[in-house]
Amino acid sequence: MKISCSVFGERRGRVYLTLALPLFGLSLVSCSVAADPPAPAGGLAPVTINFPQPGFKGTPKDIPTNSFTEPYPDKPPKPVMAPAGLKNIASGAKLSSSDKNATADTLAKIVDGDKDASEQSIIYLRKGPQWVQMDFGSVQEIYAAVIWHAHNAGKIYRAVAVQVADDPDFIENVRTIFNNDQNNVAGLGVGTDREYFETQYGKQIDCKGVKARYMRFYSKGSTESALNEYTEIEVYGRPTQLSSASGK
Repeated sequence: MKISCSVFGERRGRVYLTLALPLFGLSLVSCSVAADPPAPAGGLAPVTINFPQPGFKGTPKDIPTNSFTEPYPDKPPKPVMAPAGLKNIASGAKLSSSDKNATADTLAKIVDGDKDASEQSIIYLRKGPQWVQMDFGSVQEIYAAVIWHAHNAGKIYRAVAVQVADDPDFIENVRTIFNNDQNNVAGLGVGTDREYFETQYGKQIDCKGVKARYMRFYSKGSTESALNEYTEIEVYGRPTQLSSASGK
């Protein structure tokens, strides 16, 4: 018996076929096989992150086995899906910090594009809970943030949290985007996100289009140092329609 198969159409990501069975006369049977999934709806595209070279080789000697720590990453994270055409709005933000010893020139290194693991690429804030704040100048739609503390070793940073607000004092409309502070040392509440190993991939956070003008990044040292280290922070977003219309 000879079976012939021909493609006659494609619909909703599946290819439809017709089978002719000449031995038994004319008999048509429809079937389908899976095709490639359709492109993401709504004009979404992956937020492309340029990762630096690894700062160390191998894996850390002591890898926690508790469920509160993410597995050690061996590949880049899955990209955040967001509207196409977003920009790194962190590069134009006004920076401040809870560490008053951190000068404007020091903080500027966090958004200078240098993500290398070298000593000159890292800034150091004092011991204890500290934060870095960004003022974007107007309300932005924020879709993704990536934090590189210091990826010169596979350390774990403590009490990492990200918040946004409508005012510089973080009183009005404060929202928590990420919080793995399991001991509430920063006073933001006990976090439910997991701790993670610092690598060249940093920490990518899906901000889901939250609207805010101000953004804070918290931490409290790491498994290797009580100091708070930062190499680079990128924030991907765009002005809201209201901000664009008002020119702010």
